[in-house]
Amino acid sequence: MQGKLQGKPTVVARGTTGLVGTEGPVWAVIGAEAAALAEREPMLRPLVQPVLVSASGLQMLARVLAARLSGGGVDRTTLEQLMTGTADDELLRATEADIAAVVTRDPACPGPCHVLLNLKGFQALQTYRFAHRLWQDGRQEGARFLASQAAVAFDVDIHPAARIGSGVMLDHGSGIVIGETAVVEDDVSILQDVTLGGTGRDVGDRHPKVRRGVMIGAGAKILGNFEVGACSKVAAGSVVLKPVEDRTTVAGVPATVVRVHGRAEVPAEEMSQDIS
Repeated sequence: MQGKLQGKPTVVARGTTGLVGTEGPVWAVIGAEAAALAEREPMLRPLVQPVLVSASGLQMLARVLAARLSGGGVDRTTLEQLMTGTADDELLRATEADIAAVVTRDPACPGPCHVLLNLKGFQALQTYRFAHRLWQDGRQEGARFLASQAAVAFDVDIHPAARIGSGVMLDHGSGIVIGETAVVEDDVSILQDVTLGGTGRDVGDRHPKVRRGVMIGAGAKILGNFEVGACSKVAAGSVVLKPVEDRTTVAGVPATVVRVHGRAEVPAEEMSQDIS
């Protein structure tokens, strides 16, 4: 993925730093937080059980997702086996970066265990990651099934062929749609009810290319095969029908430029909804 950071230091829990990597420190933090939660709130033990009984980060992730996605004639065990057999080091590194993105950008997030267990935007994104691996391996029907289950469970519809980088936050998640040929680079934040769509019945490459550091506000619609430039911002409720330059805020229907940013600003990390 263009612009990917290698070995970028990230926050994995409030006050805890580490490097993104397979079986990194975030999973130990999640395990400890889950155990403490089960002790404080015994009625929530069934919720945290998939984490408490897991020996690895991959098992934690697969068991939590399988519990949310099971149904339609497919049981948890089958889904868990599918995901654990599909994952690779790159997928887990992306998952860890996604967890770090939520913890650092969302002031309401108490820690990484909450992200894994409760946040459907994160869970939908991780389900996409497994579906994308299946798609890349030529297992399109399995990929479509996972994407369909995720759409039902999380109200997030991501085509398994879309290309999404790491350190991505789908905040709230509800109503997000990402089309087949869309690209979302690293370190992007997308709020609820956003569409990265086409403009009709065109075939081929027809969806937006969202570059690094972008924040897309709630309800925004970006329609067509063009770039949303690095470290730009799309205001809530906007309809974007043409390219957006780097470090630019656009707003309105149709969207127009309202501001040019300084080089130090990274809207995806700042999460400011101000467009002035």
